[in-house]
Amino acid sequence: MAKVTVIPSTINPLTLQSIDSKVKRKVAAYARVSTDSDEQYTSYDAQVKYYTKEIQKHDDWEFVKVYADEGITGTSTKNRKGFKEMIDDALNGKIDLIVTKSISRFARNTVDTLEHIRKLKANGVEVYFEKENLWTLDPKSEFSLTIFGSMAQEESRSISQNVTIGKRWAMQEGHVSFAYSHFLGYEKTKEGLKIVKDEAELVRFIYAAFMKKGKSANWIAKYLNKIGEKTPSGKEGAKWTTNNIISILTNEKYKGDAVLQKTYTPDYLTHKVEKNTGVLEKFYVTDNHEAIIDKEEWDMVQCELRRRREKGLSYSSISIFASKLICGDCGGYYGKKIWHSTDKYRSERFRCNNMFDKGKPKCQTPVFKEEEIKEKFYQAYNAMMQDRDEIIENTKEMVLMLTDTNSYDEIIEEGTAELDVASELIRKHISSNMTISQDQTKYEKKYQELTAKYKAAEAKINKAQEEKHEKRAQKKRLEEFVKELEERPLILNEWSDEIWQLMVEKAVVQRDGTIEFHFNNEKIIKA
Repeated sequence: MAKVTVIPSTINPLTLQSIDSKVKRKVAAYARVSTDSDEQYTSYDAQVKYYTKEIQKHDDWEFVKVYADEGITGTSTKNRKGFKEMIDDALNGKIDLIVTKSISRFARNTVDTLEHIRKLKANGVEVYFEKENLWTLDPKSEFSLTIFGSMAQEESRSISQNVTIGKRWAMQEGHVSFAYSHFLGYEKTKEGLKIVKDEAELVRFIYAAFMKKGKSANWIAKYLNKIGEKTPSGKEGAKWTTNNIISILTNEKYKGDAVLQKTYTPDYLTHKVEKNTGVLEKFYVTDNHEAIIDKEEWDMVQCELRRRREKGLSYSSISIFASKLICGDCGGYYGKKIWHSTDKYRSERFRCNNMFDKGKPKCQTPVFKEEEIKEKFYQAYNAMMQDRDEIIENTKEMVLMLTDTNSYDEIIEEGTAELDVASELIRKHISSNMTISQDQTKYEKKYQELTAKYKAAEAKINKAQEEKHEKRAQKKRLEEFVKELEERPLILNEWSDEIWQLMVEKAVVQRDGTIEFHFNNEKIIKA
């Protein structure tokens, strides 16, 4: 009969070190707090102090470091610098054991938890979770980790859902939150929201440069970079971009209002923010705070933004004429061209951008020097100013007619009521389908009918709002027009970008060399 002799193990299966080894285990701790709580073991400083003391209590443990992340969510390890540094150090042999409070502190994402634990185990690194009393080199630990990890992930989902619901309730009550650190023009004080004077002046400059000077968002961004103006983030070295300027020009908060739930987070694990294009309801809060830009000016800028978008790449702020001088033959825009660019006869001319397009009839409209265009504008302006008093009175009457927007408000209120009804019917229809067996063909048909009603109500509101904004913008344009008429001289013989920008809607070039100047009060004068 064979004799069996037991050879005792020499390696501790939990530590993977020699049983007789006197070498201390290199131990680190990981701490994470996602709130500003000052309670013991939850605040950042408290956890660091606690783990430093705990590790140093063990004679066979050698303290390495406390790795920590403050104010970072636990559902993903993607942006946790302390966590990443710890894992890298462990895989490079600097750590034998990691101590942390619980699985939820380590990661609330089950996949992340198991992935990192397995990677560490493969390199002989153990993790000890205090709350669950789990040592990951124990063969029985992975099953428990999966269970506890799933519970932590579900806890995170529940917390995320509760936070989201709380925020939406706050939105419905009209509570507005600001990203103050990246928002130009305002700051939060004990007394409430306060305008920052210097920043507000910069906002007004951006609006004026865009509207009164006719500058593009790209030009404004380059100019602010050139003069060294700090960006909204305030970070050293950060550069202004076209998107920065567009964001400021389109943000309704600058007129004292606020749109809530512009974005949402569909997945609590990835935390990826999506633009709300109608997936969720939005909330519009009027007169929430002191405005930097008045509402009519803001509306006027939105109309100008739409006008420029419709031009596409053809809009330019290189020349004040580029976006308003139009070819009477094809409707295209005039642009600045360089003649004899390499010799002493170099000069600038304005001509139709489409004049030499292949496959199209050649435009017969003339080419102009800049001085010639200006001279014709002087003639048109001076002719108009002969009837200044009458024009001012007529324009003021037009302003009064544009002041009343009650009809649009009624349409918006009516559309909002229809939207609420359609939304509730859709909700009940979906809920019914989840609880009662139904013919899915009929269900889908009914769903499409209700959705069509919802979209029709939404379209009605959007149209009324756009027309209301257009009307207010037109009113503002006419007010600016009257102001220019009242303040400017009767005879103009010196060029002004502001007069051109604020008084002229467009200038149409005719074949005979004349230009029809369409002023903002709908008056047309040919010169």
